[in-house]
Amino acid sequence: MIASSNILYNDIPDNLKEIYNDFEFILIDKKEDLTFDNLEIIDPNYIFFPHWSYLIPENIFMNFQCVIFHMTDVPFGRGGSPLQNLIARGIYETQITALKCEMGIDSGPVYMKMPLSLYGTAEEIFLRSKPIIEKMIIHIIDNKPFPSPQDGKSVFFPRRKPGESNMENLTEIEQVYDYIRMLDAEGYPKAFFETKNMRLEFERVSLKNGYLVADVKIKKKEN
Repeated sequence: MIASSNILYNDIPDNLKEIYNDFEFILIDKKEDLTFDNLEIIDPNYIFFPHWSYLIPENIFMNFQCVIFHMTDVPFGRGGSPLQNLIARGIYETQITALKCEMGIDSGPVYMKMPLSLYGTAEEIFLRSKPIIEKMIIHIIDNKPFPSPQDGKSVFFPRRKPGESNMENLTEIEQVYDYIRMLDAEGYPKAFFETKNMRLEFERVSLKNGYLVADVKIKKKEN
């Protein structure tokens, strides 16, 4: 079973069906459908979470093998908004970690890791991650690895808030470039500047020699 709250990953079940003719891959893309009663009927061997924006209920991860795909090299970067938190810290290479869901946020043992580049827009990064996650799912299905405890110092990322997309305090062109691209995906609050009466939201940015070129949407500030 695949549980994804991001439409970019919703074709993973169909891709896996082309490899495993004897397996059924079901997609859950709504929070309200991820219930113990539903899963008890389906009785999945694994529930893979390539991109899930909600907490997984305890009665689910305690009774089913839930595999989370997290875009940091855990235990560094546990928590929310991993892509944005990494890029905001000037980190442009990471690992996708497949880990078992347990009580603590992103604290479970690790099945495997694979490298991921964080260059490009957020949407491009998500699209780049999809075939990597598919390879990891295939490896887990075929090899049934036993997860190993996380090793190293834990660093927790807080989930970013929409107001943190404001670029008014940034001082470098490269920082502005990173902010715009790391938020350039469907469902994310765009990087923005505000004047007294207007809000300017940016996307599709490119870095030139000392300046940026981007698309901008200008709208009246909400009171």
